[in-house]
Amino acid sequence: MKKKTTYSHYVFLILLYSLALNASEFLISYRYVVKDAIIYNETLFISSAMKKCSGKPQKEFILENTTNGNFTELINNNKDDFYDYIHKIGLHVEHNEKTQNMVNKSTTILTLKTTCFKVDFNDNFARIAALK
Repeated sequence: MKKKTTYSHYVFLILLYSLALNASEFLISYRYVVKDAIIYNETLFISSAMKKCSGKPQKEFILENTTNGNFTELINNNKDDFYDYIHKIGLHVEHNEKTQNMVNKSTTILTLKTTCFKVDFNDNFARIAALK
């Protein structure tokens, strides 16, 4: 028995396809260095993905979109919230400590390896999800 396709099925498929076209993909890497309990360096690199990323989205993060779709500006305006999000999805931690002549020296480096993020901009907000 052949299933009849209705108008509502086509509308749903067009809506789904348009939402997929709206989503952008960005590559993000992050590095935070602390030396002897003082912030030494913090870098965040954001670039548009040149080819389609693969992977399953992790827990999404939602920010109010006040930048008309400019992802770099959106992140720069909400750095603290975004940094909390990437800390939750997982950073690599490297810690070295050395004591010489009764002087303690330490270095801690937090790193987010280059990760693809899918970003869906809507009128009022942006949905951000790291792909794993």
